[in-house]
Order: sequence, then C-alpha cells, then structure tokens
Amino acid sequence: MRSLVVIPVFNEVSTVERVLRRVRAFAGDVAVIDDASTDGTSEVLAHLSPGLGIRVVVRERNAGYGRAMQDAFALGARGGYDWVITMDCDEQHEPDWIPRFLCEARAGRFDVISGSRYLNVEDAEGSPPEDRRSINLRITTEINDRLGLSLTDGFCGFKAYRVAAVQGLELNEDGYAFPMQFWVEAVVAGLRIGEIPVRLIYTSANRSFGGGLDDPEVRYGHYRRVLHCALKRRADRLPEAAVDGLMCSPCS
Repeated sequence: MRSLVVIPVFNEVSTVERVLRRVRAFAGDVAVIDDASTDGTSEVLAHLSPGLGIRVVVRERNAGYGRAMQDAFALGARGGYDWVITMDCDEQHEPDWIPRFLCEARAGRFDVISGSRYLNVEDAEGSPPEDRRSINLRITTEINDRLGLSLTDGFCGFKAYRVAAVQGLELNEDGYAFPMQFWVEAVVAGLRIGEIPVRLIYTSANRSFGGGLDDPEVRYGHYRRVLHCALKRRADRLPEAAVDGLMCSPCS
C-alpha cells in the first residue's frame, strides 16, 4: 500500500520546519502545497525540501484550501498512490497519528477516514473559540441529518482518502467550505466513511478566514449556502429529505 501525505501551507513560517521534520519520521512520501505564502514560508521550504526529500508545489497566487485538497487528490492519482493523507501545518494535527490512519487504511473498511477532535477530548490541549465549535456543531448536525451520516466533526482536515475512490468526485469548491461539497459528493458516490479520534489541539485562535468570513454568522451562512448548493446539484441522486427546505440563495 503506497501512501502520500499532503500538507497545504499558507504563511506558516513559525511552524513549518518543526511539522515537516516530525512528519518525515512517520511518512515516506510527503508533498507540500505552498499557497503563495508571503511570510518567509517559501524560503524555509526551499531550504528544507532537498534534505528532507519533500516535494513542494508552489503557487504564484493564493487559490484556497479547497483547491489544495483537489490538488492533493490529483497528486495521489498521478503518483500512483493508494491513499492520500491530508493534514494542517499549524501544529494542531500531530504527525504521530499518521500510523493510525495507515493502520485503518490497511484494514480496508473505509474509503474516507476522517479525524475527529470530539470523539475523545480527555487529553485536549486548549479549546476552540466558541463560534468555531458552535458552527462546527450546527453544520455537522445538518450534514448528518440530510445525508444520513453520523459524523462528530465535519471540518477536521486530518483525513485519509482512498485515491481511487475520490477520483470520480466532482469537486470545485476552492475555499474553506470545501468539506460541505465533499461530504455530499462522497455520499452520492457511495463512499464508505469512518472516523477515528485525533487529539483536540488549539494553540491559537488567530486564523483569518478572509473574504468577510471572520464574522461568525457570515461564515455560517456561507458554509450552509455551499452545502445547499451541493445538495441542489445532486438532488436527483439524493432522498427527498436531503433536499427539503434548502436555502433559495443562488449558487455561485
């Protein structure tokens, strides 16, 4: 079983070296997608990558988290990998957990193995801002209700994907709302979805979502709109309950 760890990076100069050195201890093949960083991250990557044997994809313009996920799947397919593992570079995802994802992947039960920060919070470090936890809970609940899933964390970016299983998904959401579209596509495609616990770590609450999304209600509305647009697009392949009472705002 061949696996590739893909790490989207945007302005992570303070953490990128520590994270990559730890990841290399648990992963043979690693790729970084530098989403047009401007804080010195690109220079650190250029210095580190040859010695660590890490592939770096550098974008000239910022394209967004969702685009990085789409690129991760493409990298996995082009490289002939069986699985792609995605994780963040802000030290809130622990590289030590990579073997657990690989172990679950080898078991062959799932096509998508999603980390959940809320399955076991006994060893949590810090806590998410209230607005983030509330939005996660509300959106995850709606995803479960509409799609018949039982997720506990609809937003965690620490995941393993069976490459062959995600190749047929129609994904074009480039921003942070990418998971909203992904879950709809995964259910429509009949993918087997499972969760494993990962440690809840919040060392900083300073992330900016951009585009006005730092306002929690604007962000919540945006996430719901993307979810509902994804549901509308697949309405002919979903139960009536999944598309009942969708928002009427036009999709973009």
